[in-house]
Amino acid sequence: MATALGARRGGRRPGRARWWLLGPWSHGGPPRWLTGVRGRSADRLPWPSTLLLGVVVMAGSTVAARGQLDDKAPLDLFARLLLLVAVAVLLLRHRYPVVTVFVTSAAATVYLGAGYPYGPVFLTVAVGCFSAVVAGHRRAAWSAVGMVWVGHLLVAHWLYRWLPPSGDSAPPWGQEVGVAAWVVAIVAAAEFVRVRREQWAAQRVERAAQEKRRADEERLRMARELHDVLAHSISVINVQAGVGLALLDSDPEQARTALTTIKAASKEALGEVRQVLDTLRTPGDAPRTPAPGLDRLPELVEQAASAGLTVTVQTDGAPGAVPPGADLAAFRIVQEALTNVVRHSGSRTAQVVVGHEPGRIRLRIDDEGPATGTDAGGSGNGLAGMRERAAALGGTIEAGNRPDGGFRVRAELPLPAGGTGRAPHQKETP
Repeated sequence: MATALGARRGGRRPGRARWWLLGPWSHGGPPRWLTGVRGRSADRLPWPSTLLLGVVVMAGSTVAARGQLDDKAPLDLFARLLLLVAVAVLLLRHRYPVVTVFVTSAAATVYLGAGYPYGPVFLTVAVGCFSAVVAGHRRAAWSAVGMVWVGHLLVAHWLYRWLPPSGDSAPPWGQEVGVAAWVVAIVAAAEFVRVRREQWAAQRVERAAQEKRRADEERLRMARELHDVLAHSISVINVQAGVGLALLDSDPEQARTALTTIKAASKEALGEVRQVLDTLRTPGDAPRTPAPGLDRLPELVEQAASAGLTVTVQTDGAPGAVPPGADLAAFRIVQEALTNVVRHSGSRTAQVVVGHEPGRIRLRIDDEGPATGTDAGGSGNGLAGMRERAAALGGTIEAGNRPDGGFRVRAELPLPAGGTGRAPHQKETP
């Protein structure tokens, strides 16, 4: 009795299971049934697979019955109904996996007890158990499969005396090894898929979190860039607009100079804003113009001079190659510090000291003060933006009042060891 069952349960099934579990990975990633990701038809009943399984079970049972005519009852209407119930309930395996696995197991147990031929009816139990385990109902799946196993033992070694067909005898106990192997194979395959689904679900969550972090970091970077560009340019425009209005009648030439400065500052600001927005629209593309760095300090000094601020730049140490990220951060820190002098300080002079040391850049920006208490535009996030830029590179920012009444900004930016960057800065502007 158990020989045919063992052949069908312990023969080619595990090999096929391994192919279905491992084979699709070679075609661009695991299949949806393994990862747990559903498509648009997630809420629909699995008609195609169930119909295919029904054809296999019905046809396979017919073929199996022809080879077991001597010791098994022929397939009658009741047998076909049991097979139909075992297959039909699989339509509910995604929505009601516990009900499915118990109904398929009960139908298979009754089928065995009625003395019908062994065959693909056990495939319905395997599919039901698989669906229950991967859905998280492990105890229900184990209990249902255990019910089939215990039922088989009772029918094969005890109840066979009173159940059809008549004249049946008990098989050797050694044949139950095949049944046990079949049960273990089903549970092991289902547990394997369950573990893989949990792993892929965790990976999807981690990827989503990483994408969100990258998006947040990109938004923060864009906000810093736009703040630094607009705050500096608008401060210059604000100052020059005030000068132009004050001298419009008394000194038209000076007012014209102020308007020229406004035009140049606004043009430069628009260019930098356009560059930032182009990067935002087409991520991954190379910018049309290089990001500003310490080599553009002379332009920054000229812009500050147009706003009435005299800036002295001093360089300590031998300039070396600076990575673009650190170069941009250093430039923006100096730019924001000078913008704050224009906006908040009564002093019309400032000093910038750039110190080049092995593995780091030190910046110091001083003004004589005192604070005016006025504001020439801006969001008030300048110091926070400078600290964020320095922290992104592992550096530090210190800003505060000097004992003599002025204000000082000190920044230290580490450079990666052996990193490549821009060419050394060769010129200084007094």
